[in-house]
Amino acid sequence: MSTPENNHRLDYIEFATRDVPAAKKFYAAAFGWTFTDYGPDYAAFSDGRISGGFFASADTPEKTNPLVVIFAADLENAAIRVQRAGGKIVKPAFDFPGGRRFHFTDPTGLELAVWSDRRADGSKIG
Repeated sequence: MSTPENNHRLDYIEFATRDVPAAKKFYAAAFGWTFTDYGPDYAAFSDGRISGGFFASADTPEKTNPLVVIFAADLENAAIRVQRAGGKIVKPAFDFPGGRRFHFTDPTGLELAVWSDRRADGSKIG
């Protein structure tokens, strides 16, 4: 993913759901998506073109948007760019299996995230 052509492109989408197992069952049956479980409250999916995930949420789906995740080769630089452009970091960078990411809101309040497969020191994770 660290290739220049992937930098600053949409890369991953997360959906809130009240029932992760039911979401997996539906999308596997309807579209043939495959899943990797990361505990009872999160399942990553692949549709063969783009990846994403379903996370457990008590909110109703109409109150949540999918979380669109953008790839960045340099997470710290991306955070600076977001802030300079008028965005607000709402969840500082944190580690997760396979990488690090932060969440931000744009000036209209829409929340997105940015992830990287590199540590703050530039070394590759995994």
